[in-house]
Amino acid sequence: MNRIKTDICIIGGGSGGLSIAAGAVQMGAKVVLLEGHKMGGDCLNYGCVPSKALIASAKQAYAMSHGARYGVGEVEAQVDYAAAKDHVHDVIATIAPVDSVERFEGLGVQVIEEFGKFISKTEVQAGETIIEARRFVVSTGSGPFVPPISGLDDVAYYTNENIFDLREKPAHLIIIGGGPIGMEMAQAHRRLGCEVTVIEGAKAFGKDDPEMAEIVLENLRAEGINIVEEAQAEKITGTGQAITVHTPKGDFTGSHLLMAVGRKVNTDKLDLDAGGIAHDRSGLKVGADLRSVTNKKVYAAGDVAGGLQFTHVAGYHAGVLIRSMLFGLPSKQRTDHIPWATYTDPELAQVGLTEAQAKKKFGAQLEVVRFDFHHNDRLIAERKTKGLIKVMVVKGRPVGASIAGHMAGELIGMWAMAIANKMKMSAIANTVLPYPTVSEVNKRAAGAYFTPRLFESPTVKRVVGFVQRWLP
Repeated sequence: MNRIKTDICIIGGGSGGLSIAAGAVQMGAKVVLLEGHKMGGDCLNYGCVPSKALIASAKQAYAMSHGARYGVGEVEAQVDYAAAKDHVHDVIATIAPVDSVERFEGLGVQVIEEFGKFISKTEVQAGETIIEARRFVVSTGSGPFVPPISGLDDVAYYTNENIFDLREKPAHLIIIGGGPIGMEMAQAHRRLGCEVTVIEGAKAFGKDDPEMAEIVLENLRAEGINIVEEAQAEKITGTGQAITVHTPKGDFTGSHLLMAVGRKVNTDKLDLDAGGIAHDRSGLKVGADLRSVTNKKVYAAGDVAGGLQFTHVAGYHAGVLIRSMLFGLPSKQRTDHIPWATYTDPELAQVGLTEAQAKKKFGAQLEVVRFDFHHNDRLIAERKTKGLIKVMVVKGRPVGASIAGHMAGELIGMWAMAIANKMKMSAIANTVLPYPTVSEVNKRAAGAYFTPRLFESPTVKRVVGFVQRWLP
């Protein structure tokens, strides 16, 4: 058995782990990184990257058959589903070197391609190597949660971990789960020529603002996606390419089944109890400093920290941990400025509080300003005017923003910056943007906040009247 002593041992080579490893080793720390599966984690191999690549193929197919309103002849797209998957894997391969073993070893990280597990409070074993470290970071991410539905084990089904390897185009894809993964895959497959049915036990996009969600759902239904809400999957039967999902709202049969119900954290292989690390189904029990509440040598980053499960959150956690582990500075995470986006068409994005959450927290102090996309000139030119932005404002500062519409995932960035830096609405309103751009949606929303204060204020009118009467 080999033994290694190091400053930092990172378990998991996904977004959080890789960011910490790269930062720490380049600042002079000795770093050991353990990864028993694929470098880059879920995001690169099974999540963000392949899904957006497939969505890009689907958008291209959709555009070819919807050009008449732009004066372009419409043609029926000839979709080569296998070739679309080749595109997906080419995108992964293009990005992979940035996350590769070779790159990190070149930076000076000692990479061990084995799963790690705790054998004591100060040691982790990976294969034939025992690593003793001053600090450990658990960043093992999450995987698809597959609920115990009767009959599921008797049929072939897919998750985000193997759907991108499927090369035979589904005739009719049944998706259980109406969250971001399920809805993105639903629209992508519909545009690639599949029949699609989404079965959701509660409400589709249940974590988003209902008004915003409805804007997106209306568009998805118009494209021919059958979305069945409040229909819990009770049983699954079938053989071959005839799989039936039985629900209280009826039975739905398709050729392929995708499970997109949710996520579960990857802690099974870690033996956290041996490390004296408190944990539950959500992940490690950590404080705001992302440090284990029971083993002060251990930190968590990303999904296993028990909070929001997004790649960019893992990257944010890396910054929090680098400040505390390398410089000894007090560093705590916050979540009020974390944005997220769903890459359907139109897109759906959120940062901070939704309208309902803000009303519950601030009551009468809350002001909600709105701006409809159909007033934006660039969106009119591109015929993408279906959309809405709502900004929740308290005492002149945004506390949340909800956007549904074209480029919502890009537009939300300005509000994430404003909330992160405690900026006022005036900072957005004072920003000069090039015309015509979609980003003017944000400026117009800020303008909607000031409109009643300027144009409906008796005081303002008295001042203007005085100036016009008496000043030369």
